[in-house]
Amino acid sequence: MSWQTYVDANLIGTNKITGAAIYGHDGGKWASSAGFELKPEEFKHLISGFKPNSELFGTGFYLAGVKYFTIKADERSVYGKKESSGCVCVKTGKALIIALYDENSTPGEVAKIAENLADYLISVSF
Repeated sequence: MSWQTYVDANLIGTNKITGAAIYGHDGGKWASSAGFELKPEEFKHLISGFKPNSELFGTGFYLAGVKYFTIKADERSVYGKKESSGCVCVKTGKALIIALYDENSTPGEVAKIAENLADYLISVSF
């Protein structure tokens, strides 16, 4: 399965996620939904925040020019919120999954989808 298929079928195809991408830990984009692209500085700031007591709690972070307030950050996941929308970012051994949602989805629904895909990728050594 191609990386684009994971984005199109496993993330966007759920009809709960409005935008998505999979990046490597080095910042290289593996796949994304149409029009979703992180700036290098956005990626660098986000990936550095995957730790307890993350600086992202104080600064928030940007994804494709949109600022999110951090509601969760640890070694595995960073969740962000902006008004009635938000994002779930999950780090695997080699990849970073990013899933965006709007008011038609709940954070829990999107977290389950993104975290389950991360669990699968980890199980196949990604």
